[in-house]
Amino acid sequence: QVQFVESGGGLVQPGGSLRLACVASGLKVSNWRMAWYRLVPGKQRELVVSIPNDGRATYADSMKGRFTISRDSAKNMVYLQMNSLKPEDTAVYFCNARAYENDWGQGTQVTVSS
Repeated sequence: QVQFVESGGGLVQPGGSLRLACVASGLKVSNWRMAWYRLVPGKQRELVVSIPNDGRATYADSMKGRFTISRDSAKNMVYLQMNSLKPEDTAVYFCNARAYENDWGQGTQVTVSS
């Protein structure tokens, strides 16, 4: 059974930083292009960034230079370092495998507000 559990969200002021973590089970993150997504109420789930099992990460334009994805294969975890956060980054963030996109976790809420 595949499961993703996200954590690390919270309330942060504009310009602040957060580091999100995702632990996967039932699927090896080292074998998949892993990704972070976000969801804002009333909108479709948006792809934030993905990283192939070997190669460079691909970021949505609005996240370039601010967000960094990384992977710890030994722990079967994926991380998202988010810097220079903006109010428009407020969303629920999820991780998943890009070609899987199923068995979504609960996500972790990120709220950027002063």
